[in-house]
Amino acid sequence: MSFSRLPWRRSAWLAPAAALVLALGGCAQMDAALGKQWVDVTFTPRTTLAKMEHMRAACSHVPNVRPYPLPRQHTVLSLMAGIRFDTTNATDANVAQLQECVQKFSFVQGFAPGDSGNQGG
Repeated sequence: MSFSRLPWRRSAWLAPAAALVLALGGCAQMDAALGKQWVDVTFTPRTTLAKMEHMRAACSHVPNVRPYPLPRQHTVLSLMAGIRFDTTNATDANVAQLQECVQKFSFVQGFAPGDSGNQGG
């Protein structure tokens, strides 16, 4: 018997195969999301955008550490959140270098590492 003569058999294995591909893709995305690490740098009240950008640029040289883009709209609320650096691929030494760099700026108030395991309930 040929599969071409029995179209129901061909489609019977297509649905589970498609579901498996989608599930594996979803697992890869979930693993990637769960592996994210970052550092949030916060500032004293009334720190200007220019000062934040200066610190961001000055500390962007640390290997394996990349700043997230700043919000398009620079509102008081968006700037209060501070600047986030992606440290997913950084070593402990890289994070220490970043901390040493940001602490050179008197207007930096906080340095808080985080990871996707800290999110949610």
